[in-house]
Amino acid sequence: MIPFNNIIAIIMTKLKIVLALVIGLLIGLSIKAQIPNAKTDKRPNIIFIVTDDHRWDATGYSGNKLAHTPEMDKLSKSGVVFNNAIATTPICAASRASIFSGLYERTHKYTFQSGDMKDEYMQNAYPRVLRESGYHTAFFGKFGVKYKHLDQLYDEYDDYDRNDAYPDRRGYYYKKIGKDTVHLTRYTGQHAIDFINSAPKDKPFCLQLSFSAPHAHDGAKEQYFWDKETDFVLQNTAIPDPIMGEDSYFNKLPQAVKDGFSRLRWTWRFDTPEKYQRMVKGYYRMIAGVDLEITKIRKELEKKGLADNTIIILMGDNGYFLGERQIADKWLMYDTSIRVPLIVYDPRVKNHKEVNEMALNIDIAPTIAALAGVKQPQSWNGRSLKPLVENSKSSIKRDTILIEHLWEFKNIPPSEGVRTKEWKYFRYVNDKSLEELYNLKTDPNEKINLVNDKKHQKVLANLRKKCDELISKYRDPYSGFPTGLTTDFIRNTDAVQVKSGVPNFAWIVPEQAVGQTAYQILVASSQANLDKNIGDVWNSQEVRENKSTNIAYKGTILKPGVNYFWKVRIWDNINRTGEYSKTQTFQVAKTGIGMSTPNQLQKESIKPNELKKTDSYFVDFGKDAFATL
Repeated sequence: MIPFNNIIAIIMTKLKIVLALVIGLLIGLSIKAQIPNAKTDKRPNIIFIVTDDHRWDATGYSGNKLAHTPEMDKLSKSGVVFNNAIATTPICAASRASIFSGLYERTHKYTFQSGDMKDEYMQNAYPRVLRESGYHTAFFGKFGVKYKHLDQLYDEYDDYDRNDAYPDRRGYYYKKIGKDTVHLTRYTGQHAIDFINSAPKDKPFCLQLSFSAPHAHDGAKEQYFWDKETDFVLQNTAIPDPIMGEDSYFNKLPQAVKDGFSRLRWTWRFDTPEKYQRMVKGYYRMIAGVDLEITKIRKELEKKGLADNTIIILMGDNGYFLGERQIADKWLMYDTSIRVPLIVYDPRVKNHKEVNEMALNIDIAPTIAALAGVKQPQSWNGRSLKPLVENSKSSIKRDTILIEHLWEFKNIPPSEGVRTKEWKYFRYVNDKSLEELYNLKTDPNEKINLVNDKKHQKVLANLRKKCDELISKYRDPYSGFPTGLTTDFIRNTDAVQVKSGVPNFAWIVPEQAVGQTAYQILVASSQANLDKNIGDVWNSQEVRENKSTNIAYKGTILKPGVNYFWKVRIWDNINRTGEYSKTQTFQVAKTGIGMSTPNQLQKESIKPNELKKTDSYFVDFGKDAFATL
């Protein structure tokens, strides 16, 4: 006879198998429910065009007489133009990561210096979501984000950008069509035409074209290279001086900006009248080249009978300075840097209009999903713009957005802030006392910083608070922050003074970070300074070490009996910058024993059972260090 317990075990095992089969069936049905029958799938094709460093006003439709963009203008006049489209992070790598993932940079934390984009975020990248719903997906051009699994996102793709091996025109001229070496813009346009000719007829397609133009080829003296077909653009035109090009606007910038890449690249491009004329013309000629390819693509759609069911979306990845404030490139929180063109043309909707609500790069993923009839993953931060495209009276009721540039690079100071329809507030991450406040309604060019204006202190306080709230709301769940801070091996330094005027620091690396590739310690003379990330006593700067214990203080000798405040942040296992820890306060003892060894931990308020094997103490000192506990 089979024992009763064994019978129960057999029944439970079979129930688990049945349950697993049922769950699998339900998941399969759920996925299948989003995939229409091939014979009846009339969902629209979608072509999403991304331009590189394309500022918001660089189209003819916007009223810019320097821009030659007849095809973009046609799309604008027939579709929906978003007058306040914004790249929440004005740099190509992080902005593109946001476009693919639908997430703020504060969440995905992807920058130039980090490793591959976390797979947890790319699992819900919009091309994967569309592909799983039955779309044929393709990508050609500059992907701009390190990720090894493009084959999981696209049915076909070709990832390429300017060739930095060549410090001359070959940076844009190294790809071939047949035997002819062509401009990269022409090469991407031909990819699109070939794709339209070969795309499956039994399912809709989603094609992303990511042009490198009008990005300067930074390694070359000439910077801008365009196809000869656009030589005629601005040929007999004198480019007017940039607005806010006077010394006074440059002098108002923080010293870190004045000393950094924004100014350096201005000297490459705009610091003489001759350079300025050539470079600005080159910039607009490259945009005209993209426009020319869009013309060819639209003609091909007409030829293939696809035009009436193909949505075209065009967006820039970030804004661009053309000499304003005597600087170049992007990166900063001014509207010149964060505003981009955004056009959504849906031939099925006869509803041309301009929208003044803020539309973001993180809205692209949910918008494409909605237009494709696909449910938006809950992880996305953005909102679908489909209601604004289809309904003239609709609103997405967005009041405040987060804007940020978090790449920790010594030549580009990181910054963060918020923007509303009327107001802009931002500060520099590594010195939060550097703040700027602008009334966009009365001062659209952001000339007058109102931070010290007594009349606007309430607005300032509210925007500071909102900035902190959004930073907290969208914080990356895979980062964490260091805990278990100790000074000279003392964790509770409020109760005990440290013995040495040259203390050692330690912390516990957060489990979410997986590992540590670098750290930065700030020691301040006040909590107020530390809250502003000002290490006025000692700033270790970024130290490329995985060590998290026995870190020697290297500032000036500390004074006995004085309160000091410190915190630390780390870079995780894929080199993403983390958040700062909470503050620890300490004093150097005037007299008495103090503490300097881990075996004296029993004098702290920490109990032995509060020590965890994951604490970095065990890693560096070993279990025997606590034998006396």
